[in-house]
Amino acid sequence: MGQKDLTVALTDRDRDLLLQTFLTEAGEHLRALEEALVALEARPDDAELLNGIFRIAHSLKGDALMVGFPRIAEFAHGLEDLLDRLREGALAVDADLTTLLLRAVDVLRGLLAAAAAGQDTTPLDLAATQTALAAACARPAAEAAVTAESSAATSAAVTPEAGTLRVDVAKLDRMLNLTGEIAIARGRVAQMMAALPAHVGQEILEAHRDADRLQMELQEQVMKARMVPVGPFFRQYARTVRDVARAHGKSVRLVIEGDDVEMDTRVVERLRDPLTHMIRNSIDHGIESPELRAALGKAPEGSLTLRAAHEGGLIVIEVRDDGAGFNRPRIAERARTTGLAPAPEQLPDAELLALVFAPGFSTAETVTDLSGRGVGMDVVRRNIEGLRGTLSIESADGEGAAVTIRLPLTLAIIDGFGVGVGDETYIVPLDAVLECLALPSDSHRDGDGHGVINLRGEPLPYLRLRDRFTATGAVPQREHVLVVQHAGGRAGIAVDALYGERQAVIKSLGAGLDGLSGLSGSTILGDGRVALILDVPALLREAVGRTVKHTSTIS
Repeated sequence: MGQKDLTVALTDRDRDLLLQTFLTEAGEHLRALEEALVALEARPDDAELLNGIFRIAHSLKGDALMVGFPRIAEFAHGLEDLLDRLREGALAVDADLTTLLLRAVDVLRGLLAAAAAGQDTTPLDLAATQTALAAACARPAAEAAVTAESSAATSAAVTPEAGTLRVDVAKLDRMLNLTGEIAIARGRVAQMMAALPAHVGQEILEAHRDADRLQMELQEQVMKARMVPVGPFFRQYARTVRDVARAHGKSVRLVIEGDDVEMDTRVVERLRDPLTHMIRNSIDHGIESPELRAALGKAPEGSLTLRAAHEGGLIVIEVRDDGAGFNRPRIAERARTTGLAPAPEQLPDAELLALVFAPGFSTAETVTDLSGRGVGMDVVRRNIEGLRGTLSIESADGEGAAVTIRLPLTLAIIDGFGVGVGDETYIVPLDAVLECLALPSDSHRDGDGHGVINLRGEPLPYLRLRDRFTATGAVPQREHVLVVQHAGGRAGIAVDALYGERQAVIKSLGAGLDGLSGLSGSTILGDGRVALILDVPALLREAVGRTVKHTSTIS
């Protein structure tokens, strides 16, 4: 390659890096702009907030010009003109103007998506929004508008904080994977040294243990680097709450609690859609109209709270509203009509409310853009279980409802309980394990490895892992039952041997095995063998579903 070719290659590479930086920062600008506009609607006289919004639009325009995106810069300039008139006090902030500004953010997001894909496509409402911005900018000055003093604000532009560095999550994933591989390799070396005679290599073994402590500290630091506060993630829903509430003639205020709680960035990414479903469901089904709330003696404005907290080794996310609560008679009626539960009124409250997570279940009378198709809460359940999490519902008639999600802090490492079946080892998530006991010899069992045992007077359905996975090897004289829980239910998993607690770095099963029923991943043991991680929710549902007919025979 000649010098000229090398120069061109370096230039192309530098431009790619510059473009990626621009797209990342522009995305952050738009998220901050969206949050600030929703806040401005509630505080229209906040001069500092308005000046910060103007600076974000100005920065976006300048950055777009620098990397060669004139269409983005031109549109941002029109937005900047309108914001400037607001700063001067010539126009007043109202709901319609806020809607227009948010629409402009959507157009900018579409332009950025096209730029990222290297396409020259135009968002459908680009021209109409440009015209609307120009028309709003040309309005006569509002007499009652409050002049915003530009000198009163401090900078609100989205810039990286001092001492921080943006790192691709894929690199952090790779670092964590490498620390796990190092731990496995060191475990094998430790086993080999421990097998040596007692008087051989003691000093080496001590040095190896010191290095192990350092390796564990490194792994912990990599884990912390993946953690992000949930506050910015929660605040992104301010736009969703505003738009959905306005579309249904309701007034809803978003309240955020525990915004400094941290969780794995991969968990945050995969939590986005489930939370959106839950928020839309709360506004559509739960929170009443302002007129009805006033008639009931409630504040006309409803409240929707997003709360995050740590609970042991889990993170708890709660979506709570102060609306009407879940309609239990309606849920029972739909369950009976669809055959989901023949006698739903006899179910405990938690089990009755949990029926809303069944596939296709809906209590909506009519189909709207938000509900009535039965494709909402079952999607939430599947996504949360895909994160190794659980869901629960609390509801009080006329006072509101709360849907609580409990998730592991990270998807990369699991605290597990090792069990043996035949020649294989399996890992059960430790937070699902309640207790261990011997499998009674007189347990009720069908011919397919499912059955029921009497656990302190209560029927406990179980499945025999040896039959479930067609295990090889001799059957032990004594088998064990691991009692596991999920979403308020219990079941047993019969295994050959119990190996105890261990921490495992989670690895994918691979393209051909991902989604395999009963398994959620794999890990590598200290001796180099592969162990499969069990999908407890799937196994529990299978055990309960296949053995419910036996419960009547257990006293």
